[in-house]
Amino acid sequence: MNFYKLINRIEQKYLNQNIQNLKLGDKINVGVLIQEGKKQRIQNYQGTLIAYHRAGRNSTVTIRRIFQNVGVERIFFIFSSNIQYFEILRHSKVRRAKLYYLRSLKGKATRLREVFMKN
Repeated sequence: MNFYKLINRIEQKYLNQNIQNLKLGDKINVGVLIQEGKKQRIQNYQGTLIAYHRAGRNSTVTIRRIFQNVGVERIFFIFSSNIQYFEILRHSKVRRAKLYYLRSLKGKATRLREVFMKN
């Protein structure tokens, strides 16, 4: 049996099938499990999805947000046990594979055109 097929077959049982269809330009809210001492809590991280790296179990998304007029990007493993949920707040129309050009824009120039989806 091919080595890569064997790895994919083993990884399938660990993949979370409840992940919604995340698309570039979506404004999403990520629930991250934070451990402080003996306590655990869920911290929300809200921003625009600017990059999606598809690599099976090691798939990642890059979320960009503006905090105190400074752009902050954070990379999340989609199938990490620390990620509790992905909540899509709004969809946007984009025509790029990666939205790295948003890094050089400021203010209203960073807005993306919203797309309304039918339920």
